[in-house]
Amino acid sequence: MTGSALKFARVADRLRRGIADGVWPPGSRLPAEPELAREHAVSISTVRRAVADLVAEELVVRRQGSGTFVLTRKTARSSSTLIGVILPNTAFYYPRVLSGIEEELSAARARLMLACSGYDQARELLQLREMLDAGVDGLLLVPTLAGPQAPEDHLRRMTRLPVPAVLVERRGSSLGDTAESVCTHHEAGGYDAVHHLARLGHRTIGLVLRIPSPTSEPVRRGFHHAVRELGCRPTEFRAALEEWSPAAADRCLAVLRTGGATAAVCFGDRQAALLQSAARRAGLAVPDDLALIAYDDEVADLAEIPLTAVAPPKHLLGRTAAALLLNRLEQPHLASRQVLLRPSIIVRDSCGARDSVVGGH
Repeated sequence: MTGSALKFARVADRLRRGIADGVWPPGSRLPAEPELAREHAVSISTVRRAVADLVAEELVVRRQGSGTFVLTRKTARSSSTLIGVILPNTAFYYPRVLSGIEEELSAARARLMLACSGYDQARELLQLREMLDAGVDGLLLVPTLAGPQAPEDHLRRMTRLPVPAVLVERRGSSLGDTAESVCTHHEAGGYDAVHHLARLGHRTIGLVLRIPSPTSEPVRRGFHHAVRELGCRPTEFRAALEEWSPAAADRCLAVLRTGGATAAVCFGDRQAALLQSAARRAGLAVPDDLALIAYDDEVADLAEIPLTAVAPPKHLLGRTAAALLLNRLEQPHLASRQVLLRPSIIVRDSCGARDSVVGGH
């Protein structure tokens, strides 16, 4: 080994020992390279080679403009990390999200503590306190936005916590929001649905919404963005979740027909299935007289005429959120990340084609 090689290996070994002895604990920053060069009486290039060895060994990470930080060893993390997960329920939408979370945590040998809030803010806050008392290292949260607390206030409360938290399928509406989140890009889902229908020749397109929902407004924004972009004519019907029934679907169909719609994007699957039945009662054929796209793809394939559907990437959503949180625990000084995952369109009979997947527009 040459003299220069001996020097950088010696510096690297001293840094390793310092990290192992707790001189620089996980998350702390190493001294700047000029300072290390002076301390060890070597050149800056020698220090850089030594630090590069530690980077390759995943002992430290370089962050441009910030410095070099000590990482938590994965083996140490995997044996003890406890992640709290609060979901609204474990039916329909969230089982696949949870499956993705479990897969990612299992691969990291992290433990999971699960609770279901039942869309109850007070229950959610109680579960949150219980998880913090149990010593969770991080949290994956799907906050309930309907309740006594205003949505933005509740989101802020759920993220001002003593441990790292990642929101799942929830994000603030302000550009000042810095909470980490992983969400489906519902605006893109509404946008892509309109583009799909327009490619099939539809120029007057309805939007059917159940309200309130954290998803309905972004779907609406994406829908109207595409309508304006393409020069289509929109018509819209909305009703509260508890109002949806065959009678509400009949009213919805009347609004769509009065507006001249030949196609509709329906949030969500049940509303689309009810509208399909209303069309049959009115003597209309799906998709010949009315093409339909459902949003969520939970039970869309079980409709009388299988429904084309916008499908959020639920399993990937869970995996991505869990990976982001684990990464945050290892590298606490990383910049805040807010991830949007684009949904796909699963094409079935209700648009005149079937059994294929359309990627993002």
